[in-house]
Amino acid sequence: MKQESLFSSQPENTPLANRVRPESLDQFVGQQHLLGTGKILREIIESDQVSSMIFWGPPGVGKTTLAEIIAKQTQSTFLSFSAVDSSISKIKKIMKQAETDREIGQKTIVFVDEIHRFNKAQQDAFLPYVERGSIILIGATTENPSFEINSALLSRCKVFVLKALKQSDIIRLLKRTLSNPDGFAKQIIHIGDDEIKAIANFADGDARRALNTLEMAVLNGEKSGNVITITIENLSQLINKKFVLYDKNGEEHYNIISALHKSMRNSDVDAAIYWLSRMLEGGEDPIYIARRLVRFASEDIGLADTNALNLTINVFQACQFIGMPECDVHLVEAVTYLSLAPKSNAIYKARLAAAKDVKETANDPVPLQIRNAPTKLMKDLGYGKDYKLAHYAKDKLATMKTMPLSVAGHEYYLPTTEGNEKRFKERLLQIKAWHKQHR
Repeated sequence: MKQESLFSSQPENTPLANRVRPESLDQFVGQQHLLGTGKILREIIESDQVSSMIFWGPPGVGKTTLAEIIAKQTQSTFLSFSAVDSSISKIKKIMKQAETDREIGQKTIVFVDEIHRFNKAQQDAFLPYVERGSIILIGATTENPSFEINSALLSRCKVFVLKALKQSDIIRLLKRTLSNPDGFAKQIIHIGDDEIKAIANFADGDARRALNTLEMAVLNGEKSGNVITITIENLSQLINKKFVLYDKNGEEHYNIISALHKSMRNSDVDAAIYWLSRMLEGGEDPIYIARRLVRFASEDIGLADTNALNLTINVFQACQFIGMPECDVHLVEAVTYLSLAPKSNAIYKARLAAAKDVKETANDPVPLQIRNAPTKLMKDLGYGKDYKLAHYAKDKLATMKTMPLSVAGHEYYLPTTEGNEKRFKERLLQIKAWHKQHR
């Protein structure tokens, strides 16, 4: 836990992002959907009606800065906690002090950065003080609060979704920083619009990354006295590898695999290749992706293209055999094939329909005629009696019943006319017509 002295002057050796941290809503960049004129969060802050809230958004969008601005504007004591050094006893001790301060009219804002890293007991320690209004809790998280924050605490907080900054926001931030006396006070920085745009593009919506890159660019720029010139050549070594936002254990993992699956289902091959590449560049296990493709082959294509499953199994084995980075092309091949293949979810729907019947109907015994009779007793009981081997029939079909009585006549596989499935549909219609004729 750390009690902040809000916006105290920063020494020159502190990071640039701290030296130019905004001190008011008017200086804050981005989040206009929440902080624009007449928008809900701005209205709450300006009317001093702030209650406990959660800021959910990607890194570098100003969650901490916004919390500090709220504390300053509402004249509140600002306390920040981290999961590393916040024991239950320490939290309760500080909360009791906040409760005492409230009794003399002093508000306390408790900022919990990366609140998703706090365990259940730590989160629960804040709950009674939030309920009583002893503190205003502002939690910041990059993870979906629905999954990472205790439901009791979450129900008492308003969730505000912060978005990655637009490129225009980052450009405005960088230009403002260059003119800020707390930024590079003793230096004259020469940097063109193209270079600023390159930094903004590399930052990918993250203000902190943009400012850190600018600071490194100044340190590596061409120096002449106190004049520093930044060129694209200077920047190239700083921005040659773009960071990919991807968390193999977080929500983004599930968002992107969903995007890949739905792009293939929609036959959008370019989108599918893009999302696959996002996963690979983010360090995803190629075996995990290959498994999902095997599932897709049957769930969304099925008998419309009987080669889809063969291909994905081959690619799965190729990924096991050679691994990354060489197996990337095999995954692209599979994703391309699956995207362009005819689509049918008839197999998937057949499984769901049959599963529903299994759960909702009686567990009827297997009809005697299709039971094996390996012993004399079983044969005497009628096992296998009247069994008809279809191979011996003229049309390779038999009239005996193979469904239990409770689901007799139920249909599960309803083929489409997509791709190869048209052949299966025609064959199924022939079989049904034969049974109708030989009833």
